[in-house]
Amino acid sequence: MSILFINGSTNKNGNTAKLAAKLLAGKEYETLDLVDYKLYSYGQNFPDDQFQEILTHMKEAGTIVLGSPVYWHNMCGAVRNLLDRFYGPVSGGALSGRKFVFLFQGAAPEKWILEKAEYTMGRFARMYGMEYLGMASSHSKTEKLGKKL
Repeated sequence: MSILFINGSTNKNGNTAKLAAKLLAGKEYETLDLVDYKLYSYGQNFPDDQFQEILTHMKEAGTIVLGSPVYWHNMCGAVRNLLDRFYGPVSGGALSGRKFVFLFQGAAPEKWILEKAEYTMGRFARMYGMEYLGMASSHSKTEKLGKKL
C-alpha cells in the first residue's frame, strides 16, 4: 500500500515536511504539496480547479498523512480548504480502508488548539471511512505514531 503525504505548508522543505520525514523514516512515500495546486474555496467553481486531482491521489493511497503548520491558532488555509471541499462531491466512506494521520506543526500550540484539531481530524477520518491513527505535534509524538504505520 502506498503512502501519500499531503503538505499544507507553503514551505515545501519546512518543519511540516521534516515532521513527515521523521514519521515516515524508512518508508517510501509520495509528497503532494498543496501550494502547487489550484484548490479553490468551497462554493467556488472554476475550470482550472484541481480538487479532483488531489482526491484521485488520496484514493490511490493506502495511508494518507496530512500535515499543516499552525497559522493563527489553527490549521493552515490550504488544509482547511481541502477538508471543506469534501462536502458535497465526496460521499461518506469514499476513502474506506485507508489509514489517516494528521501532523500539526507549530511553535508550542496551546492545548485547546490541539484538542480542536484532534476532534476535526478524527471526525473527518471517520466520515470518509478512514482509520484514524492519531495526530502528532512534536517529534516525540511523531516517533510513537510512526510505529503504528
